[in-house]
Amino acid sequence: MTAMTSTSPQTPQTPQGPQTPPAAALHTPVIGWFEQHARDLPWRRPEAGAWGVMVSEFMLQQTPVSRVLPVYEQWLARWPRPADLAAEAPGEAVRAWGRLGYPRRALRLHGAAQAITERHGGDVPSEHGQLLALPGIGEYTAAAVASFAYGQRHAVLDTNVRRVFARAANGIQYPPNATTAAERKLARALLPDEDERAAKWAAATMELGALVCTARNESCERCPISAHCAWRLAGKPAHEGPPRKGQTYAGTDRQVRGRLLAVLRDALTPVPQAALDAVWEEPVQRARALDGLVADGLVEPLADGRYRLPLT
Repeated sequence: MTAMTSTSPQTPQTPQGPQTPPAAALHTPVIGWFEQHARDLPWRRPEAGAWGVMVSEFMLQQTPVSRVLPVYEQWLARWPRPADLAAEAPGEAVRAWGRLGYPRRALRLHGAAQAITERHGGDVPSEHGQLLALPGIGEYTAAAVASFAYGQRHAVLDTNVRRVFARAANGIQYPPNATTAAERKLARALLPDEDERAAKWAAATMELGALVCTARNESCERCPISAHCAWRLAGKPAHEGPPRKGQTYAGTDRQVRGRLLAVLRDALTPVPQAALDAVWEEPVQRARALDGLVADGLVEPLADGRYRLPLT
């Protein structure tokens, strides 16, 4: 399908499918829907500040809101500012991360807090370039913090937004496995011109994908732009791209790593090898998982054969 743009005076027509409307026709219904149906999440409240937004963005990567909420609240209570986290050992960030999964995010957030403290006087920078220069911050997170914390105009492309745009604009069920240049171009074209409205649009499209335009069992009857959705108007054609891989956990190295880290998180002192051996019977996989944790900086081996969460 032809990408929607906010400047096209007429509705484009493609021979492959239905018409798609100008971007401006989508802004008002989507933002209006968001203002009525957005969830009351702590990182959306004014008191969260830029640091609260940044913490939430790290935690929400590949993790549902329901699992993030309790850890987020505990994290901000303990470390209300970046300098508070930076003053602690990185292992404490890993410990507080708990069972959110992908614990390298905790180390990256700790590294970002240190850089914010050293380079920016403890305040999360507002400039997109400065955010992008922080360790552990990629294009998505920099755009999200600049948009959600500072009300700036940036294309914020998470999985939910990419799915909304794939369906509404391109008439396909799912976006590509990895973000493409074409998706970024479309996202920029769909942005409202005004900063405040663009920031609201970014949050609204993300919420629409999370609550209505979901990966499975989408609720088109509740969608504010279903009348304009290219995928729905085309009869919801089935996905024709590469197979979508479901995530597995049981029996994987990820599960072993999680069990090993759980032992270390629960221990206030270094633990012996035997304590780690007890959590997984298969020795080769267990050793591989432990080596991976050490290589990732999540675990420190000591000279006496014991292990601990990192102190530096």
